[in-house]
Amino acid sequence: MSALYRLLPSMDRVLAHLEALPEPLDAPRALVREAVQAFLDATREEIRQGLIEREDALAWETLSRRIECFARSFVRPRFRRVLNATGVVVHTNLGRSVLADAATGAVALACRHYSNLEFDLSTGGRGSRHSLVEGLLTRLTGAESAMVVNNNAAAVLLVLESLCKGREVVVSRGQLVEIGGSFRVPEVMAKSGAVLREVGATNRTHLRDYEAAITPETAALLRVHTSNFRIIGFTKEVSLEELAALGARHGLPVIEDLGSGTLDDFGSAGLHGEPTVAQVVAAGADVVTFSGDKVLGGPQAGIIVGRKRYLDVLRRNQLGRALRIDKMTLAALEATLRLYLDPERARREIPTLAMIRATPQELKAKAQALARAVRRRAGGHFEACVRPGASRVGGGAFPERDLPTFLVCLSPKNPGLAPDTLRAALLDTDPPLTGRVEDGAFCMDPRTLRPDEFDLAARALALAAVQASL
Repeated sequence: MSALYRLLPSMDRVLAHLEALPEPLDAPRALVREAVQAFLDATREEIRQGLIEREDALAWETLSRRIECFARSFVRPRFRRVLNATGVVVHTNLGRSVLADAATGAVALACRHYSNLEFDLSTGGRGSRHSLVEGLLTRLTGAESAMVVNNNAAAVLLVLESLCKGREVVVSRGQLVEIGGSFRVPEVMAKSGAVLREVGATNRTHLRDYEAAITPETAALLRVHTSNFRIIGFTKEVSLEELAALGARHGLPVIEDLGSGTLDDFGSAGLHGEPTVAQVVAAGADVVTFSGDKVLGGPQAGIIVGRKRYLDVLRRNQLGRALRIDKMTLAALEATLRLYLDPERARREIPTLAMIRATPQELKAKAQALARAVRRRAGGHFEACVRPGASRVGGGAFPERDLPTFLVCLSPKNPGLAPDTLRAALLDTDPPLTGRVEDGAFCMDPRTLRPDEFDLAARALALAAVQASL
């Protein structure tokens, strides 16, 4: 065992080898040194446990290749690009919406240069960051006023804390949902200091239930989008128009939490059931909250639009400072909203909209091109075929609607390479590739891959097949 330990190379020798590689590691030297130390420590442990018993296993020719692979994996950034071949457009775990080129360009400018984040260019004095996008939001939604915080949960919290703290908020029992990340409406309401007053039954709530619950302690009537949760069959919900009329009679604001709000009417693409923010405002909602990074296709943000008298109260709340967005988010959001001024341009240039609206014919052509890339780069490992399948919007929007697509399904030529094994190996490629396993095959949906990612996906498949067979 002592002889084996002595065969381990020195730190200096390994560092010199890594620095002389044709493709050197793009990482600080301190991090590379940490990677080498971790490798040497792990190898010593393998010797101690008897996992390495032969001297040839520690030959420099063998060890140097292992060190290089280990170091490249060790120094990679933890926050990384991922190839999304799942077909879920607004994939919560993969960063939700991909930004338009106009938005990423605006972010780059905001990062490289000083800006008028809180500087009024007309007066030379202090300005408000909310004013940078308020005009666009009111124009696109028809609301009187608007402001933005860092996500929709924060928007709901700010609205309830500002308008309802210490008083009751009436909500239908069927809308007290939990969505991804354990966001529960009752718990957010409790955190805001508002008092929950649930009405109706789980499956049926009537207007009379809301009216019977109104007392001098009532601060607002709240409607909540139920995201991926649905009750079907013997059901009844009160429409926004009915609730708005009730609120007006009693002098109470109606708050609508849209969750994944949309500025585009997807009805023309065959997707119905999700009202646009403008439609919700027109129906009488006094305050509307929704996300910027879901179906809207922008950066993570919680957008609040509504009547000016309520938004003014929100702006005076010191909690807003803790929830405010930064210059990069503002830059991306403004650029995204500007695209919506031309709806057709928005549908072409905002990736989320373009992916959702892609036609089956377009997707079949993409799937065929992706299959050709797989055969070209990984044909020695897989047979690739194209077959019909289904995509999903994601982000809690249109949960019951499949989007028709075409999948590239892979059959490994190595019968020992199971789909789940391949899927796990693909997570260790650079960049990682995610897909889905259906009917005993690993499948890729081209809806959520750009054409310039096809070769990357095929390369990842070839590398994963080799790694999984080792």
